[in-house]
Amino acid sequence: MDWKMFVPVFGTVFLAELGDKTQLATLLFASKEPSSLITIFVAASGALILSSAIAVAGGAAISNYVDPRILSWIAGIGFIVIGIWTIWQA
Repeated sequence: MDWKMFVPVFGTVFLAELGDKTQLATLLFASKEPSSLITIFVAASGALILSSAIAVAGGAAISNYVDPRILSWIAGIGFIVIGIWTIWQA
């Protein structure tokens, strides 16, 4: 395992997921059905694993056609635009 890749990916995704709507939805499911905590954990984990697998497969496919540096720029610009839009809406 490439730990130099693992640590920043884990840290970035972990911080990005803290407090987002997915985590809040999972929290609500757990508060409504405390007897089904294992089921909720497995379902939420499976959904995150599947969405991550789709993102990895998509990134690998796109990188065959587009330079990863350009993808980084596009992602960065996208985050900036979303941030400005969010501030504008507030």
